[in-house]
Amino acid sequence: MNKSSSLYLSLAPTKMVSLSNQTRFSFHPNNLFLSENRRLGISGVNFPRKINVKITCFAAERPRQEKQKKKSQSQSTSDAEAGVDPVGFLTRLGIADRIFAQFLRERHKALKDLKDEILKRHFDFRDLASGFELLGMHRHMEHRVDFMDWGPGARYGAIIGDFNGWSPTENAAREGLFGHDDFGYWFIILEDKLREGEEPDELYFQQYNYVDDYDKGDSGVSAEEIFQKANDEYWEPGEDRFIKNRFEVPAKLYEQMFGPNSPQTLEELGDIPDAETRYKQWKEEHKNDPPSNLPPCDIIDKGQGKPYDIFNVVTSPEWTKKFYEKKPPIPYWLETRKGRKAWLKKYIPAVPHGSKYRLYFNTPDGPLERVPAWATYVQPGMIASGISMVRSSIRNITNCIAFINKMKQAFSFPFI
Repeated sequence: MNKSSSLYLSLAPTKMVSLSNQTRFSFHPNNLFLSENRRLGISGVNFPRKINVKITCFAAERPRQEKQKKKSQSQSTSDAEAGVDPVGFLTRLGIADRIFAQFLRERHKALKDLKDEILKRHFDFRDLASGFELLGMHRHMEHRVDFMDWGPGARYGAIIGDFNGWSPTENAAREGLFGHDDFGYWFIILEDKLREGEEPDELYFQQYNYVDDYDKGDSGVSAEEIFQKANDEYWEPGEDRFIKNRFEVPAKLYEQMFGPNSPQTLEELGDIPDAETRYKQWKEEHKNDPPSNLPPCDIIDKGQGKPYDIFNVVTSPEWTKKFYEKKPPIPYWLETRKGRKAWLKKYIPAVPHGSKYRLYFNTPDGPLERVPAWATYVQPGMIASGISMVRSSIRNITNCIAFINKMKQAFSFPFI
């Protein structure tokens, strides 16, 4: 047998061994013995009775093994550089301490599990870090305050403070998903109170600028004038026909279907022609009408063998180009926004500046009051008073335990 030759023994598909040439075999009925005369790591191997042996020389196997070893090393190095494989990290820095290496592996696994758990609930880590934009107390433009906090184990949530007499029922979260969702977030809206003698806003989406004293809405122009200006600048003559007469089409349809001249029976109704035939009839009836700026309906989408797609309707290319070239109307919600003075004149803030408040939760273990986790400012005096209360409570509990121990020693109560 030369160095490039191989010998295969197929006895059972259980194990494969690679050895060099000059090998002796012993085919004993109860034991298969294999030995080698040259310098190898072993002098003999005992096999079970049923095995599958592949014998080949090391000269043919060494290049492939070295290639696989280099490939695994390069893969571990790339993974270590990417921060995925902690083994490559330990090898590169030469960390040989077994306890410290095990500690790093456990920390790496804990970090990986934490990332997976975070990404189950958030799109990315930027979304997780932007919680301050939603959680906590924020002033909304529509004369109200929005508050959101996280309390998955609570059954009831409310805001208590000096502005509502520390009442746990005055500003509570609503029932249902608008007050408490399935992820444990509580949402509470605190509406500004209308001052005596003031009328509610004409627009339900009326916005206020809480920073500047005056804004565009304080110019004296009414909302009707702003809406009229927006329509005049956007719509061309003839295009606002159905805006001015919103019930024209429904009224005609109702008259045709349920009016005095409408069909009363199925026989009078007859067969309804297809859309193309009905459009041609309508076109013939209105051929003498003056030109209109409304979008044309001359193109009939026949589908070309495909089902009708409502998201890809065939239209006129000229009219589509004209539509996209038009500028959007003026933002009426910004044109009607008023300043801070108008807001203070009409409303009493739901949460005045400098108010003290806490979060109230009703948990299975009882009521719980705490400072909101996303509070923008916490008065140091509140923290000091809270610490002093905790210390006094601990002192009282310690005194009670000492008194009970003294009573136990004095009277030897068996039930204590």
